Amino acid sequence: MTYESESGDLTIALSGDIMLTRRLAVYGEEEFTRLRDIIRGADCAFANLEGSVRDWDEGTPGITQGTYMTTRPALLEDLKWLGLGIVSCANNHAFDYGEGGVLATIRHLDEAGIAHAGTGANLALARAPGYLDTPKGRVALIAATATYRPWNKAGEQRPDMGGRPGVNSLASETTYGADPQSFAELRRLGAGLGFDRARQRNRGHFYSDKEVPPEEDEDELRFLGQRFVKGNGFTISTRPDETDMAENLKWIAEARRQADWVVASLHYHEFGAKSLMAAKTRTEIEEPAEFIITFARAAIDAGADIFVGHGPHIPFGVEIYKGRPILYSLGNFIFENETVEHFPSDAYQRFDLGPEATPADFLDARSAGGKKGHAAHSGFWENIVARCRFEGRKLIEITLHPIDQGFGRPRPQRGRPMLARGEVAARVLERIKRISAGYGTEVELIDGTGVIRP
Repeated sequence: MTYESESGDLTIALSGDIMLTRRLAVYGEEEFTRLRDIIRGADCAFANLEGSVRDWDEGTPGITQGTYMTTRPALLEDLKWLGLGIVSCANNHAFDYGEGGVLATIRHLDEAGIAHAGTGANLALARAPGYLDTPKGRVALIAATATYRPWNKAGEQRPDMGGRPGVNSLASETTYGADPQSFAELRRLGAGLGFDRARQRNRGHFYSDKEVPPEEDEDELRFLGQRFVKGNGFTISTRPDETDMAENLKWIAEARRQADWVVASLHYHEFGAKSLMAAKTRTEIEEPAEFIITFARAAIDAGADIFVGHGPHIPFGVEIYKGRPILYSLGNFIFENETVEHFPSDAYQRFDLGPEATPADFLDARSAGGKKGHAAHSGFWENIVARCRFEGRKLIEITLHPIDQGFGRPRPQRGRPMLARGEVAARVLERIKRISAGYGTEVELIDGTGVIRP
């Protein structure tokens, strides 16, 4: 054997969303340093870097209703200390500080020597793979987001016009099924409120045919921008946008030819119909939307060795598809979005807070003093880190390490991950075991970890 990478051996650690606002390298608890060693001990480590890496004067606040997420550039050294070498930047927080924030993030990651994918100065660069060279071979990452605002999407270049900085998108379409009575009422409302006439007017104006719904048949209609079909009951189905899917699969195939290992990453907040109709809180949701599953399997078919999902902020199941792992959601990894140092005026105005208000005032108002949102539900703070081990290019084992991010602790403490023990570890692993069984995947519980041996 001439090259070590010829062996087809690789161990890769994968984690979910990173919202980093505080130092990491200063801490030395046993559960934290053991987690660090698990990550460092892999040949490659991945996470989703959510937000903008920027100094206070880089970028301008965008339009969002969530956390305006900022990571100071100096903290990238702590991510490297933890062992992370390659990150996704495609997510719904990438544009929190506009095009300037996107470009600043790219620049700071390049300067820190952290490989990345999913954003770019134009659409081609946002869709292109990021590459990390390791002793076990070259690792490629293609990263996309299904959750974004229209103005967040990177724009294509033209011979006579530059592109637009932004994210690599995977759009989707949702179809709602309604029973005959409900469907008839929707049709009556559309006619009575003038929606039908508005579509007719738009067809004769400056709209593209793609922007105006086609003529409806008797079993289909558009209502308030949504597609409904007549059926026997209530259903929800989704499918990926054909162009976005084809373009992302093209780049996965490109990476397959240019790298030894290929990771496909998708950020999303779109969930499955069964969960949407039954869950009382977001932590009770257990399945991604249908189009996520479609894209994940297509990514493996196109040449990806691993598909990793993130964005739900809670862990989902694991599927083994054609001998390759699909990790539908790893949940949160570093969740320090409550110690962001500055928020723009728009954030305060949402809660009727004036210019005298402080970041803590905003955070108290947003969570109703810890009674709403992430602060109120332990499930957001109990997640996993996965290690996938390949030998001779064959997936041998996936080890799932439960992590505890400090639910119920004060803001300056919670959000940093520790290896979970006791009841927290048991809850995380039982959840993963139960959900994964739905994909035909058996998770064995061994010494506080979950083990999958295909």
